[in-house]
Amino acid sequence: MAASKPHATTPNGIWANAQGELDEAAERLGLDPGMHKVLRVPKRELAVNFPVTHDDGHVEVYTGYRVHHNVNRGPANGGVRYVPKLDLDEVKALAMLNTWKAALVKIPFGGAAGGVRVDPRRLSEQERQGLTRRYATEIGILIGPERDIPSPDVNTGSQTMAWIMDTLSMHRGYTVAGSVIGKPMAVGGTRGRRSATARGALRCIAAAAKAQALALDGARVAVQGFGRVGMTLAEELARAGAKVIAIADDREAVGNTAGIDIGRAVDWMREHDAVRGMPETEAMTKAELFELECDILVPAGLQNEITADNAGSVRARIVAEAANGATTPAADAALADSGVILIPDIVCTAGATVLGYFEWVQDMQAFFWSEDEITDQLDRIMDEAMAGVQAMAESEGVDLRAAAMMLAVSRVAEATTLRGLYP
Repeated sequence: MAASKPHATTPNGIWANAQGELDEAAERLGLDPGMHKVLRVPKRELAVNFPVTHDDGHVEVYTGYRVHHNVNRGPANGGVRYVPKLDLDEVKALAMLNTWKAALVKIPFGGAAGGVRVDPRRLSEQERQGLTRRYATEIGILIGPERDIPSPDVNTGSQTMAWIMDTLSMHRGYTVAGSVIGKPMAVGGTRGRRSATARGALRCIAAAAKAQALALDGARVAVQGFGRVGMTLAEELARAGAKVIAIADDREAVGNTAGIDIGRAVDWMREHDAVRGMPETEAMTKAELFELECDILVPAGLQNEITADNAGSVRARIVAEAANGATTPAADAALADSGVILIPDIVCTAGATVLGYFEWVQDMQAFFWSEDEITDQLDRIMDEAMAGVQAMAESEGVDLRAAAMMLAVSRVAEATTLRGLYP
């Protein structure tokens, strides 16, 4: 029986979009209406308000969240982000997305997400540590290696994860290395962390390019969002022979039709924290970057960079979403109408999920793998995931996002059905 399509009860936004993608997949799959209802909402949502004493002695109260979407395939996993406008809808959407990502790459995790509504640039290192430890304490009732394993996200990193792990360990009275992923190597982190998301994205881009008879060697690439993922992916693409002709940070862009020296660009960005003034490049706006005639466009920055307003101007053959939610649903439709192949975030960014699983497994076993072993296994899993998405797209006559969602939703629904509904 085909699933009925529930009406969104939240305002238009990231959560409504996430539910809408599920609704479409459920309809295509003919998903049982009861199962559709189960998957459409998170299993649990936690909101916390907690005080932090600042360096000058004054106290501020911050709001944080942790959401579990579905845990029927394994313990929850998802990022912790520190952003000024974080709300519960955003966290719910990210948790749902993480459920689909893990299912798509066949990693036995469920989906979670969390974070704190804060501008971290206004905090000292000591204040960041205090905020992190208090937030970890507040969500400690949910996290742990068998329940929920947090990971880094926007404005958090390996140091943040070390603080969370230490806080949980202090409460337990012993070290719980598997309680978080994305840690420094010295306290249980894994090799390959810096390049995992970019490496996964590269494998997806290579597969999509091959399907379009496009050689990566000599392909023209524009990268929007020249942070950790964007930088590393640009380096990977350059090593594959691609020519990066434009890059952008969150404010401005620069280009060189003859190709940008990515090694020098990375050094410049690390020194200046901006692309402005980069040697041997010409200044352009972010809008102009999206309009460049190129083979591959990589939005690797924040959400909603490609919208209905600028999607019609995109002249790339392939768009690779190396950032979560880089395109809006309306933009998806516009790109499809223009014949642009979109590699969706659900698979394009899944390399981080795979590597997080590798770290968790190594921590639980107290046995660590070599860089080559990690790279080989990451490549294998990402290649298999992308091949599955492409096969589903071809057999069902749908685009890659629809195909990815259908695969992921069907796997989560199968696990939920097999386990049954308690009691």
